Amino acid sequence: MAINDNIIVMAGKTTPTAVDVETKSTIKHATTRKVNASEKEAEYDINDPAIRTKNEDKNRAIAISVNKLPDILGGST
Repeated sequence: MAINDNIIVMAGKTTPTAVDVETKSTIKHATTRKVNASEKEAEYDINDPAIRTKNEDKNRAIAISVNKLPDILGGST
């Protein structure tokens, strides 16, 4: 699953310009609250038999910051 995909959403009859947003993804163990550096590290913890981590223990939070929304209502009809 890609997190940094650029997606344009149609609203009304005009297509707004792409909005510049910042995204930050954090992957934590639900019980220990250990933060994984990457998706690969989280998968390693799940697949390592010496570590008792299950896929259900993975908790992902995604923060999205939008500085300015485009004017989607100002177009002519």
